[in-house]
Amino acid sequence: MDTVDVVVVGGGPTGCMLAGEVARAGRSVVVVEKHAEASPLSRAFGTHARTLEVLDARGLADELVATGTRAGSLSLWKSAGLDLTRLPSRFPFLLVTPQLKVDTLLEKYARDHGTQIVRGAEVTHLDRRDDGVVVRARSAAGEAAWKASYVVAADGAHSTVRRLTGTSFPGKVLLNSIVLADAWLADPPGAVITVDAVKDSFAFLAPFGDGWFRVIAWDRRHESDPSLEPGLVRDILRRTMGTDFGMGEVRWISRFRSDERQIGAYRSGRVFFAGDAAHVHSPAGGQGMNTGIQDAANLGWKLAAVLDGADPAILDTYQAERHPVGKLVLRTSGATIRMMTLRAWPARMLRTHLIGALLRSTRFSRKAAGMFTGTGIRYRRTSSEHRLAGAPVREIPLRDGRLPEALRHGGFVLVAGKDAGHVPAPVPVVHRTDAGPGLLVRPDGYIAWAGDVRSGDWAAVLERWTGRRAG
Repeated sequence: MDTVDVVVVGGGPTGCMLAGEVARAGRSVVVVEKHAEASPLSRAFGTHARTLEVLDARGLADELVATGTRAGSLSLWKSAGLDLTRLPSRFPFLLVTPQLKVDTLLEKYARDHGTQIVRGAEVTHLDRRDDGVVVRARSAAGEAAWKASYVVAADGAHSTVRRLTGTSFPGKVLLNSIVLADAWLADPPGAVITVDAVKDSFAFLAPFGDGWFRVIAWDRRHESDPSLEPGLVRDILRRTMGTDFGMGEVRWISRFRSDERQIGAYRSGRVFFAGDAAHVHSPAGGQGMNTGIQDAANLGWKLAAVLDGADPAILDTYQAERHPVGKLVLRTSGATIRMMTLRAWPARMLRTHLIGALLRSTRFSRKAAGMFTGTGIRYRRTSSEHRLAGAPVREIPLRDGRLPEALRHGGFVLVAGKDAGHVPAPVPVVHRTDAGPGLLVRPDGYIAWAGDVRSGDWAAVLERWTGRRAG
């Protein structure tokens, strides 16, 4: 039986992101994935701005952006639009690219940092002990076992780890059957996300490029129909959007059930849950993969810090920070789907006009774009902390280089004010050239502290998170 620091169950984007985060800190990580090969078929298609910012801080974003199409806006019910081009981000768009591209990139990220990925192995037992967890798995080659300090369940909506730990997954079925398809459109609506809904159906289009679109379609009258005929997609598009956009070849079509579920605790002793193993929700907003990657970015550096001597209590902040985000995503994506499936004509008219009016408000539109893309998600701070604490860091003009580049070493970064002079610190120090405050930035790109670095107050915050003294 091998001994490792962390076993990650599940080799999708959440699992590989988590593994890469821990492994780049010099820790031993094994990923156990039940599928022998990565699936080219996936519901996920969009990478949001906040996720791209996280990937940018690992040197991965530009490579991924090159694989997809940039959608700078959403067209909703013909009467409203959500502009993403004004996001306070280097990535003011939704990147439309198949999840396989993200999977491949993050698996390479994990492997490049030394992660061992075991494919075709299914976890069969978890033996939780005071000093670790023994994970047993079975594959065609036989049985294998690892003893790990921590286990992370990133094995999806039908999580084996969740079942083995007896963790309940409360919630409900939202829609019984939604059709997914990748279709070629001769007369497409352009490089925008297009959403529309009528009495008994809705449709969603996202451009992959070269005329190919991801289609998400739902028809109340055919929810119990298991058929996967392209003609059904064409019919839903015509009834919902008034045209099928010259729909031609369909290279992939599938159905899935949409649930709303979330576990109560993202931690059970030495076992943690992330991604779809912790929360599932409607496809509205394309939040699933993105939320999972953000879970991994939050938890990964904390596990690495504790393994390096930090106070184990910091692991409890994973629940405190990420569970409310998962709950918010369930609430907002569920509300969106419910608006899209309204039957009564007065309710549908009110929805269309109300959303249109709200999105014409600059303030509301900015907030909606921040929630949709994740750039507006922040973690709770105490009343004594600076107003920037818990917020994602934005692009800051620096004396040398870019902040995401400084974060690529995998640890905290101290941003000093332009007049701060030399600041001795056990972490990299960069100097901003504008009038903003000093910042202590976490490895996941969130602000841990803000103020005048010359006060030295940042040192206690750094020690609380990492166990490292500044002096």
